[in-house]
Amino acid sequence: MSFRTNQKKKQYEQALLDDIYRLQSEWMQVKDVMERSLDPSIEGEYQLKIAEIKYFFLLKEARRLHLNARQK
Repeated sequence: MSFRTNQKKKQYEQALLDDIYRLQSEWMQVKDVMERSLDPSIEGEYQLKIAEIKYFFLLKEARRLHLNARQK
C-alpha cells in the first residue's frame, strides 16, 4: 500500500511541475504580447493577471510540498 501512495505522490508532484512550467510559459507569452502592444486591452490585462495568479498559486503549492525541480 505504501508503494502505491508513493507512486501517486510522485505522479502528482510531476504533474504539478509540468503545470508550473506550462503556466510560466503561458504567462511569459501573454506578458510579451502585452508589452509589445501599442494599446493593450482590458481583456488582455485580465488574461495577464489570471495567468500570473495561476502560476504563483502553483508555486505556493510546490513550496508547501517542499518540491524542488532539481530533485526530479
